[in-house]
Order: sequence, then C-alpha cells, then structure tokens
Amino acid sequence: MEINVVAAQALSPAQVARWSHLQAARPELGSPFLSPQWARAVAAAQGDDNVRVAVLNEGAADVGFIPARVGRFTARPAGAPMCDYQGLVAQEGVAVDARRLVQAFGVQRFDYAEMLEQDAAFAPFARGRDLSHIVDVGRGYDAYEAERKAAGVGVLKDADRKRRKAAREVGEPVFSAFSRVQGDFDQVVAWKRAQFRATGQIDIFETPWTLRLLQDLFERREPDFGGVLFTLHFGDKLAAAHFHLHGADVVHAWFIAHDAAFERYSPGILLFQDILRWMDGAPYSRLDLGAGDYRFKRELANAGQGVTQGFVGAPAAPAVLVRKAAYGAIRAAQALPLGSASELPAKALRRMDRWRALR
Repeated sequence: MEINVVAAQALSPAQVARWSHLQAARPELGSPFLSPQWARAVAAAQGDDNVRVAVLNEGAADVGFIPARVGRFTARPAGAPMCDYQGLVAQEGVAVDARRLVQAFGVQRFDYAEMLEQDAAFAPFARGRDLSHIVDVGRGYDAYEAERKAAGVGVLKDADRKRRKAAREVGEPVFSAFSRVQGDFDQVVAWKRAQFRATGQIDIFETPWTLRLLQDLFERREPDFGGVLFTLHFGDKLAAAHFHLHGADVVHAWFIAHDAAFERYSPGILLFQDILRWMDGAPYSRLDLGAGDYRFKRELANAGQGVTQGFVGAPAAPAVLVRKAAYGAIRAAQALPLGSASELPAKALRRMDRWRALR
C-alpha cells in the first residue's frame, strides 16, 4: 500500500467522489465531519495549504482518506477544535499503521481528540475514551417518544408541559428549519461568545478562520453537506437557535444557544424536540449530540458512539516524548487525593491544545 499526501484543495473531482463513495458505503462513517467537503471547507476558511489529506492507494485504486492540519512538528484533525469526529474513511478491510500516516504527513506526532473508537489504526494509541450521544429516529418520532417513555425518561413530557406554559405566558412557539435569517445566525455566535466569557473558556471566534468557516457553511445549499440553522421563537422573539452540521442522512448538533431570559421554559430542549419531529419528514434519521456528559444528552439519546483521545508518532521523536511526559503528569495528578485539583493538569492540557489548534 502506498500513502500519498495532497493538499485538501488539490484533491481531484474523482478523488472527492471516491471519498464520498467510501463514506456512503459504511453507515458508521456517515458523520459530515468525516466528509471531503468538511476538509475542503476548513482549508478554504484557513486560507492555506496546511490541511492535507493522506490518500491510501492499492494499485490504481484509492482505498482510504484521512485529513489533518499539518504543522512543523505535529498534526491535528482538520478543523480542530471544532471537529467533533475523526477517523480513517476507507474501504472495508483496509488496514494501515497509524505511524506510517504520521510519517507520510511529515511530522513527529498526530494528536486526536474524538477518534472513532472502532478505528483500528488509532485504537492502540488511545489515552482516554468518551461517549458521543446519538438520537436515532429511524422508526419515526412517535416510536422514539414511546421508547423514551418506556425507559422512564421524562424529558419529552416535560418539554410538552413547558411548551404549553411558554405559549400561555410569552408567545406561541414557532419553529423554523434551514433558516436563512442572517440576524438569527449572528445571534447564535453572539450568545456563544457571551457563554465563553462567562465560563472562562477560550473564545474560538477570536480566530478569524472559525467565523469564515461557519459563515461559509451557513451559506451552502448542497443537499448532502453544509450548515443548518434551526430556530425557535416565542411569538416574535428569538428564544433559541442551533447551528448544526448536516450530511446526507445525519444532523450533528454543533452550536447550541438560547436567550437566558427564557431559561425557565428550556427553549433549547424544546428546539431539539422540534428538530426530532421535523426529521420525520426529512432525509435525516440520526441526530448526533456529540460527546460530553450532559444530562440533556443522556436523556435524549437512545444510542451512542465511542470516541477516543490520544496521540501517535515515532516512539523516540522529541514531540512524542514531550506528549508522553504531559500524560504522565496527568496520571500522577489523578492518582493523588487532591479532589478536583487532581484534574487541573488534564484541563490545562486541553486548554493548551485548544489554543494551539486555533492558531
């Protein structure tokens, strides 16, 4: 097997089509974050050729693709820290040594954060695991609602009650899918930036390429890839808005925000409920809520996808040794009886990774 690396924007139409075909042939690879359109959209937003794609070749056939943003010493997933899934999109049965991929990218180390757990190439290098929560409504919303009720989960019943309460007190809830209202899109970004400030997180939108990427995705009209804005108004007031990424049959929850003045009505949950009902008549059967141990994700989800964090590279490479030392410090801290302070090194590493990815 040969591995050739090309800039994402330099992929030929035939390669883009082949990548899409390989993805469509395997439902577990259906996330829009694993598509060629995602890698190329990120490359266009970042305005350079550092988003590159390792293309696996057997004979004359392209049998696998994986993109990365390549730096001087390290590589990371294309679009990180906004890329919620990573993985090798390949023909069934294709195997590759992850260290060969790192070597092909011309770096010492590849860091990843949401690698598909079943990705055999990267599984040996995982240093942690999360669960991405998924809502499967392939049998329809009514069947899904009955399933949640049978499981003893009351989130949808509570949503119905709060919807009636909102209608009485502030205005009839009005749902919109694939909204093209620029002002509502801008409000999502404003709400998220306020949330970042309030919680002391890095504001990802201070980096210009992130806003360029979102705006491009918002303006797309492709049937199998792009951004989708869902909104919920109470009367004429915007109560909640979600900007998600969609593929051919998957919607991936991405940026979720609401007006704090309507907090008591849980407008974000009401909007998720509207989206799931809307999916009954749409070509989408799965709403992926992403990783994160949040109550609303646990209660809405009826399926899951394991994802892993880790790094891979030549064992003696300086960049690999530095990363090993960082993980060693994390393990040592977590083994000490320091309470919440035990998690500080892990949080610091995640924050540093987020900062580096945005540069």
